[in-house]
Amino acid sequence: MAESRREPALVRHFARITDVGFAALTLVFFVAVALATGVRSPWQAAIPLGLLLGALLLVRRRWPMTVLLLSISGIFAYRLTGHWSPAGWIWPAAVAYFTAATTPRVRWVAAIGLAQLLYSAVDIRSVLDEDPTRFLFHVAGEGVLLAILVAAGLLHAAVTRWRERLRETDSRARAAEERLRASHEVHDIVAHTLAVVGVQLNVAADTLQEDPAAAAAALRLAKDVRNRAMTDLRSLIAVLRDTPGDTAPQPDLASLGTLVADARAAGLEVTLDERGDPAAVPAVPAVAVYRVVQESLANTLKHAHASRAEVTIGYQPRAVTVEITDNGRGGGDVTEGHGLAGMRERVSALGGALSAGPIPGGGFAVRADIPVAGSAV
Repeated sequence: MAESRREPALVRHFARITDVGFAALTLVFFVAVALATGVRSPWQAAIPLGLLLGALLLVRRRWPMTVLLLSISGIFAYRLTGHWSPAGWIWPAAVAYFTAATTPRVRWVAAIGLAQLLYSAVDIRSVLDEDPTRFLFHVAGEGVLLAILVAAGLLHAAVTRWRERLRETDSRARAAEERLRASHEVHDIVAHTLAVVGVQLNVAADTLQEDPAAAAAALRLAKDVRNRAMTDLRSLIAVLRDTPGDTAPQPDLASLGTLVADARAAGLEVTLDERGDPAAVPAVPAVAVYRVVQESLANTLKHAHASRAEVTIGYQPRAVTVEITDNGRGGGDVTEGHGLAGMRERVSALGGALSAGPIPGGGFAVRADIPVAGSAV
């Protein structure tokens, strides 16, 4: 069962104003036409009918078919009591017909309209002998008006459904993007944590007998890295649940030192060279820079068998250039797994480009150019 969507307050206010406007126009036009066609005592029937038709329009959105039937009943009562209808049979209920035609019961609306047209033709049959042209124009005009109202209602309903489908499509696309972003975040956090913790556990296992102090230090570092990863994951899950309370901020450029320290503690000699002003980088590209460095160092620890890595970041007015190189096994074909693919998608989403591959003389390099001008904060 589809959930009913509550419209924004501005849309609801505009709808109410529109209904009041239609109600006022119905009353004014009906009475004005009555006076123009010679009705002498409008308070006896014309004004009460106009008030009824207008008042019904105030609830046309909630009960469209009821409003249509009551409007037609009012018009019939007006005519059956011997009063001349100065505006025909269909026009006084025009808004009611249009509104009812936007509902799934449009076939009933057409049937009701045709029945009213037939009665209108019978009601004015006395004109047929005196003025056939007038009779023809009256019946044809009422029929064309009814067709226009039903067609307009159908078109309005189709446009409304199309807009609803478009909103649902956009919502699904945003949800998919959010899931993809979350998967990238989780992958980066877990990959970095496993790489560092795995190295420290190996260190602890190798030194447990010979150097218990070193083993204990390695285990403490592994525990610290694990705790930071758990904090990041809890923060990410809380953001996805739209519960901003007790959430830690997303990692930023100030956290790069922690990444480098973790890699160094895992036995990798890492140098960090930052050029320019990192304070001018907005939050979104800053997170991308952090994740590129994090994933690259994690890959170096897990796969490259490297002893040294260099991280160079250039902060420029319109872009940030990130380059990570190592002296590990860089030869052979590059198999792009989830890590590299995630980095490439993250950078591409910001309008940047990422390249990765072996470098001459041995080793591996990752380079990302991430625009910052006009980035959303």
